[in-house]
Amino acid sequence: MSETGAAAAARETSQAVAAGLLAWVFPGLGHLYLRRYGKALVLMGAILALFVLGVAMDSRLVLSAGLEDPLAFLFSLAQMGIGAPYVVARYLGYGGQEGALELLRLAKSPSYEYGNTFTAVAGLLNVLVVLDALDTARGHKDVRPEAAREARS
Repeated sequence: MSETGAAAAARETSQAVAAGLLAWVFPGLGHLYLRRYGKALVLMGAILALFVLGVAMDSRLVLSAGLEDPLAFLFSLAQMGIGAPYVVARYLGYGGQEGALELLRLAKSPSYEYGNTFTAVAGLLNVLVVLDALDTARGHKDVRPEAAREARS
């Protein structure tokens, strides 16, 4: 590999890492970094809407970090997949704390299971968006509109 080839590979790798990290930190930000503005806005709007609706429906954003319930731990990881919005919602006090009073409050809220599902789906969708940003940055996806038209004909 020549010097210029190594430099190009290093630049491509650093661009892919930056796009992936930005996509995880905030939904759609990796695609904005890659100048895919339309896709970024659609992904950002859809994923954030899912998460905000889930939080509005009294989702529990409590981290289950024990081995006694591995499915609850995986569910917590799914919710954290959205990145910064999860951290902000936890910091602002949304999602509640574990304890008897929180369980009593949730028992009165008929929509908390829907909220849990919405926030987990938003996190999992953002993981797919991170993978898409990585593939786009690495050049595994041809994002030029003229190439797509040529492929169809």
